[in-house]
Amino acid sequence: MSQYLDLLMFASLMGAILLGFPVAFSIAGVAVIFAYLGWVLGVMDISLLGAVGPRVFGLLSNQVLIAIPLFVLMGAVLEKSRIAEELLDTAARVFGQLRGGLGISVVLVGTLLAASTGIVGATVVAMGLIALPTMLRAGYNPRIASGIVCTAGTLGQIIPPSTLLIILADVMSNAFQQAQYEQGKFAVEALSVGQFFAAALIPGLVLVAVYLLYIVGRGIVRPDDMPPADLEEGRPELSKVLSAMMPPILLIVAVLGAILGGVATPTEAASVGAVGAILMAGIRTGFSPRLILTGTIALLVLAICVGFFPVRLQRSDLGIGSYLAGGFYIVLTLSGAIAILLALYVLWKRRVLHGVADATLTMTSMIFATILAAGMFSLVFIGLGGEERVAEILQSMPGGATGALLFSMAFIFILGFFLDFVEISVIVLPLVAPTLILMGHDPLWLGILLAINLQTSFLTPPFGFSLFYLRGAAPKEVTTGHIYAGVAPFIVLQVVGMLLVWMLPAVSTWLPNALF
Repeated sequence: MSQYLDLLMFASLMGAILLGFPVAFSIAGVAVIFAYLGWVLGVMDISLLGAVGPRVFGLLSNQVLIAIPLFVLMGAVLEKSRIAEELLDTAARVFGQLRGGLGISVVLVGTLLAASTGIVGATVVAMGLIALPTMLRAGYNPRIASGIVCTAGTLGQIIPPSTLLIILADVMSNAFQQAQYEQGKFAVEALSVGQFFAAALIPGLVLVAVYLLYIVGRGIVRPDDMPPADLEEGRPELSKVLSAMMPPILLIVAVLGAILGGVATPTEAASVGAVGAILMAGIRTGFSPRLILTGTIALLVLAICVGFFPVRLQRSDLGIGSYLAGGFYIVLTLSGAIAILLALYVLWKRRVLHGVADATLTMTSMIFATILAAGMFSLVFIGLGGEERVAEILQSMPGGATGALLFSMAFIFILGFFLDFVEISVIVLPLVAPTLILMGHDPLWLGILLAINLQTSFLTPPFGFSLFYLRGAAPKEVTTGHIYAGVAPFIVLQVVGMLLVWMLPAVSTWLPNALF
């Protein structure tokens, strides 16, 4: 039995999670039990657990992962301040009178929310509460309506910025460095979050196009499933469309533009996005909007001016022009600070900030607790010989590198029926990715294939998170069976998206190569 302890460990983890134990405690508990079991049976050196402390410190001091709570905060502000709701309402009125128009509007708004929040739960719940009842009243088939809402909500996992891509970038960068060490290279290259954001952008938009083509095609072939909506308010005016759409679009451009343009790191851009979302929500509340807007403009002017004419007041050789510019920058900074404080005060008074803080803390804690526990699990799994076993399995696959990748993708796809993307990312990927890279697969291309696969885990029954989110927000007439049947064609479309990226690697590699 001792030679199969690593396989028993993995099976025990699956069993513990399926029994309903909290994920982080299941991972850590199974790791501790099998560490001592391996020690008792003489197949593991228990001193390996001494590396848990440095791993925890490494996680807490990881500059890349600091972006996660900031992006979560940004998304929570947009959702709790009802900016997402206004987006959905406006898009529904623009496209609703077309056959399949409500479905098109949900996918397009899901794309915008994905690029401005990256939070699947918030997007699915918001659209389940707002768009799904409208679609049902318009006569949409409950299955197709549920499938569209679930799938559009998961776009937050593949379109940057997303927590999945941040975690994946960290995991794949470590795997790439490990592969280089094993090849005898000591001047190793690293992969950045910005490269993964750039690599995921075009594949994410390709997935959006695939969804839209399916909705339009189904509207033509089966018109009774998605009839035109007869909306009482009619089409909105252009000014209302712009007022609803432009602020999130500007926020997306500011955040992604700063990262992809090399102006800011993902963590810095995430802080800009969080502050921008707070200011946007403050303006939308209608309390002193001009003052908050003035401060927002002051911060934009400051960012542009500092880029063209930086001033360092601690230097002794400055001229009068530099001192005047420095004074001007101080005034702009104070104006921006006042606007941020006023926006925070308004959101606190209206109890929006309470929900934002709660959502941010809950999701961030879940992600980091899982990563911490997974670090312990992987240590024990490696100590029991699991890493060598995984490498042997992949290298013995028929078809060489292609066969190994096909096996890995199929295995991760099946795991997605039972595990969350965080568990798969931090437990399974560090085991398979180094071997796949050593076999010749491009790490960026491989990472995007894995990202689309992991995104699918939100849709696959019985434990797809999007299914749970929608089940909690959907009207009573939408059953669990409707939701499961509704996502089935979109799971097939996810596989189509993976095949497109597989057969056309330039879809994921062209933009990062051009920018970096």
